[in-house]
This record gives sequence, structure tokens and C-alpha cells, in this order.
Amino acid sequence: MISLAHAQTAAAATPGLTDFLPLIIIGILFWFMLIRPQMKRAKEQKQMLSELSKGDEVITASGQVGKVAKIGDQYISLEIADGVITHVQKSSIQTLLPKGTIKGL
Repeated sequence: MISLAHAQTAAAATPGLTDFLPLIIIGILFWFMLIRPQMKRAKEQKQMLSELSKGDEVITASGQVGKVAKIGDQYISLEIADGVITHVQKSSIQTLLPKGTIKGL
């Protein structure tokens, strides 16, 4: 009455390059849109910190604006007002301002 159906065994699918192509494209886009610009920004920040000198006007990560009074290995003395000096970590310096910016504030 009912005949038995015999299923054929399917050939084993071997993953090819086309199966991984979307992942490869996503990885390349991730590299060029996120990782590479971040590495470039970090390199520029490190260069700016190494070229910092006494008398430069800077902005810290917390928003303090001041003039560099003294530079150490880890810390910088920052003059935020006449005679008022604070000590901040060197890595907290965010932006180097053009000379004379503080007087214009």
C-alpha cells in the first residue's frame, strides 16, 4: 500500500569563500570606519602631548582652560588664573589652543 520513501543523502556542503564574504566585508568596513580613525586620533593626541611646552594654552578633559607652567613626566602644572596653579595628569590635556586665546575669553 504505502511505499517507503528513501531519502537520498545530500552531499556535504563545504563552506566556500562566498559564504564568508559578508563577514569579511563587515570586518573591512569596521576597520576603516572605526578602528583606523581612532588609532589616528590617538597618535595625534600622543604627539601633541609630547610636543607640549611651557607657556602653551590648553583645555583639559574637565574643561579647565589654562597656561602650562611646568611639565613633569606624569603631571602638568596648569596656571588657570594669575597665581593659581593646579596639577593635572598629562593625559587629561585634550586640546592645544592658539596663543592668546585665554585673553580673548
